[in-house]
Amino acid sequence: MAELFTGRILLQNNSSQDELDTEREISQRLENRVLLLFFGASQSPTCQDFAKVLKEFFIRLTDEFYVNRASQVVLVYVSEDETEEQQDDFLRDMPKKWLVVPFEEDTFKRELEVMFGVEDIPTVVVLKPSGQVISWNAVDEIKRLGPAAFKNWQEVADIVNRDFLPPDYFTDQVNRSLTDFLRRPKYKLEKKKKNDGHEEEENDEKGFF
Repeated sequence: MAELFTGRILLQNNSSQDELDTEREISQRLENRVLLLFFGASQSPTCQDFAKVLKEFFIRLTDEFYVNRASQVVLVYVSEDETEEQQDDFLRDMPKKWLVVPFEEDTFKRELEVMFGVEDIPTVVVLKPSGQVISWNAVDEIKRLGPAAFKNWQEVADIVNRDFLPPDYFTDQVNRSLTDFLRRPKYKLEKKKKNDGHEEEENDEKGFF
């Protein structure tokens, strides 16, 4: 699964938007988990309504108030917001365990949209740890079944059962190496020049994985 983000950066949804920008860090977050790619835009009324449902769905699977052990699921938000401020305002009320594709990564976000045939928002693509698609758009399933939808995905996701491991194995804190001081500055301080236009790509092979 980490291969999908090779050479890329993911941000943690915390106040400082800490980066996961190494293969090891990203692998630790994605390994042996069902991955949800949430394509949405905070200014869309439909996305706003669904985001409330998705937030509750995710919390009930991962928050210790509801479960003794967080489910093996990770969510990455792929924003179609018009401004970074809109994205930040939206994420401020979303779970801190979410990951985010950096706002400036317009080309990569477009590649993901084409790769998974995203035509409308909101869309939630569900992937196995291997990268194979379980659902091209699970929005209706999440609305209809709630957390039970994850159990359906889990049955076909080829996830290794980790129930025998201690709870602290699932900590969200990614271990840092002794070379952290060599890591480059925060992504948000390295703003990329936005590409005002890009050619439309065709999704010739929807079944990418």
